[in-house]
Amino acid sequence: MTESRWHIVLLVSFVIILAWSGYKPADQFVWLLEVLPAILGAIILISIYPRVKLTMLVYCLIWTHALVLMLGGHWTYSDMPLFDWLQEEFGLARNYYDRVGHLFQGIVPAMIAREVFIRQSVVNGARWRYFLVCCVALAISAFYEFAEWWIAVASGSAADAFLATQGDVWDTQWDMLLALIGAMTVQPLLGGVQDRQLGRADLNGK
Repeated sequence: MTESRWHIVLLVSFVIILAWSGYKPADQFVWLLEVLPAILGAIILISIYPRVKLTMLVYCLIWTHALVLMLGGHWTYSDMPLFDWLQEEFGLARNYYDRVGHLFQGIVPAMIAREVFIRQSVVNGARWRYFLVCCVALAISAFYEFAEWWIAVASGSAADAFLATQGDVWDTQWDMLLALIGAMTVQPLLGGVQDRQLGRADLNGK
């Protein structure tokens, strides 16, 4: 199957899962807040396609992150059934599904930033590129925490379900730390795959 067809598969499956996610969610307003980044991301990717195509690796990572958001939106992060089971089975202090989302909040922006840096020759040194990619991912995570705060203040009763702090006073710090860990680990793990895809693909800015 060609990459263009895989792109269609990712888009169609995204739309199907989004429709399922929005059907009788636990809270309609919280669902919208949770899936909005995925919807906006899809709109941006479609608007720049095919003028700008990303690597298949990055598209798959974006799709996976969108899946995490849509599942969290359907049940809310605090009540995701699989992680409720894990909480009960292992006596965990809380439902940790939101931690998965924030890990991807570091992974995906990091790989997008890394791809942009390479294609546009923004940073040529591997060490500086690694450091600056982590900075970008951490900055995005921090901005998202600001956005959560602003939305929570404005939404009032929906704040607890949207923030998913579950009584953890250090939740914001954990969220940003996990995003940083995601950015730090994904680059050595998947950087080689991305480099190979960038080397063989006909991509703008390369």
